Amino acid sequence: MNKFRSGFTAALMLSAAVFFTSCHKDEVIDGFGDVVIEMDNIAGSSSLAFGSKYVTANGDTVQFSTFNYYVSNFVLVNENGTEYVIPRDSSYFLCKHDDPASREITLRNVPAGNYKAVKFIIGVDSLKSVSPAGERLGVLDPTGGASGMYWSWNSGYIFVKVEGTSPQAPQDPNTGERTIEYHTGLFGGKDSPTLNNIRKVEINADEESARVRKDHEAPVFHLYVDILEMFTSPVKINVALNPTSHGGPYSANVANNYADMFSLAHVHNH
Repeated sequence: MNKFRSGFTAALMLSAAVFFTSCHKDEVIDGFGDVVIEMDNIAGSSSLAFGSKYVTANGDTVQFSTFNYYVSNFVLVNENGTEYVIPRDSSYFLCKHDDPASREITLRNVPAGNYKAVKFIIGVDSLKSVSPAGERLGVLDPTGGASGMYWSWNSGYIFVKVEGTSPQAPQDPNTGERTIEYHTGLFGGKDSPTLNNIRKVEINADEESARVRKDHEAPVFHLYVDILEMFTSPVKINVALNPTSHGGPYSANVANNYADMFSLAHVHNH
């Protein structure tokens, strides 16, 4: 009797497995859903906290008070290799460390599918940067959401803004403070050429794709954003020699460094 029950149970479980596998294979993937990109700011192996002390690759001690960055031009890559480009006007985000809500980005009305990668740029593209003011709203409005992230003297956005202090930085004779300040922008220029400090990012989810389905909770690409990478490679920033960087030639080094500050923590499917 026990053998019968055991055999019956095994057969039932096998039938159920075949049934659910069949259902999964025959699943109709249609409609639209959302995808969330969660930016989790870190400093090396620690969570980023303003006022805490960290050590850069050059051995400099730093404390941060500002960490803002633009990300835009999002593209999602399906498992079959096709790309879905997020509509341009819905693809600009300003992430601020002291505003956690700004670091949870929602890409809406994405076609249902299994997405294995997300692409975006750090910064604001040249087309949007030179478009009429009436077409630059929300976080792109120089008098509103982009306040503090726009150079009026250069008519351009600050892509990444990092501020803080370091004992290795030169002392300001007027304030006595030892500040660090890296405001990096430049999109290539409108009327005359400039540096182009826009950088491309591609995040691949090798283990689990983000499954977008209609009427389902949005999957999450959970990304780490490591502020210390901006000081690390390919150029180790020496705070004593380069405590500040704005629109000059050195800003290209800062941009090359922040190009790899994004990495995948995991993909979470609900």
